[in-house]
Amino acid sequence: MTATGTSPDTTHDTVAANKALARRFLDLVGAHDVEALCALVTDDWTMRGGPPNLPTGPDGVRALFATFGHIEQTWTVEDVVAEGDRVVVRATNTCLMDSFLGVPGHGRTQTFTATFVHRVVGGRIAATWRDADDLGRLLQLGARIVPPPQ
Repeated sequence: MTATGTSPDTTHDTVAANKALARRFLDLVGAHDVEALCALVTDDWTMRGGPPNLPTGPDGVRALFATFGHIEQTWTVEDVVAEGDRVVVRATNTCLMDSFLGVPGHGRTQTFTATFVHRVVGGRIAATWRDADDLGRLLQLGARIVPPPQ
């Protein structure tokens, strides 16, 4: 038994299941399977690091996908690390989309890295924290940083 009263096998099984859940989440994002994603999150799921003011739960997933427009994307998982109820996924995305944050895509492919931290409760994702190279994406689409006039 561990200090928390669980057997090492149970802890290992839970961590393995949480890792599989986090990989499945990205697979479904790549497939644009919104309703299957909704089944993976809790009714009070929240996301940080995404669009502001997303509703909680499955409605938040639907609202998130409504911000994308047309997108073709592939996620490549680089690392998955889990401990307790947290799973961290480091991944690379290659995508083609009509626009990103108002900058037209012009048919350009974007490649960027992202890190997701998921909190898992009862076999479902209760919270997601996202950190992605959104500035790099904008620059790949042709956006430029212009300093203010002196």
